[in-house]
Amino acid sequence: MLAGLADVVREATEAFEGYDHTRALEAVERFFWAFCDDYLELVKARAYESGPGAASAHAALRQALDVLLRLFAPFLPFVTEEVWSWWREGSVHRAPWPALPRGAGDPAVLAVASEVLGQVRKAKSEAKLSMRAEVSRLTVWAPEVGLVRQAQDDLCAAGTVEEFVLEYGDELKVEVHLG
Repeated sequence: MLAGLADVVREATEAFEGYDHTRALEAVERFFWAFCDDYLELVKARAYESGPGAASAHAALRQALDVLLRLFAPFLPFVTEEVWSWWREGSVHRAPWPALPRGAGDPAVLAVASEVLGQVRKAKSEAKLSMRAEVSRLTVWAPEVGLVRQAQDDLCAAGTVEEFVLEYGDELKVEVHLG
């Protein structure tokens, strides 16, 4: 997620420098909705636990909120100022523009996890089941199994998955068996 956020900061910065405010806002909004729809759901269970996994989730969530508030500040000045005041001193409008180094993470991990989670949600919705309904078996075929493997624990927690099977496939395919 943080690697994707670094890309958004770079893209928004370039757009602002080119006076293309619409492109900057589109980039930030696109990331924000993926963050809210997928990342929060993926790390929620881990964030409520204790230990290094929870600490990692908390740190990433804090950093994302900090950066997103600064990215949205030119477009939503009053809302961002209010939310900033809940946990930061001073004004978001006096805070420096975010500059995130592009880390070693791969934004493709969140993209593939989002796609898998979307398929799980779709299966539950089509079956008219709660999103908390148990998935007895989730089988994922993927060309890059390593990307899915990195998100496996979060996918199992977010989808309430009992058994997770990951296999190599030419394209991403998800099979959901509901409990």
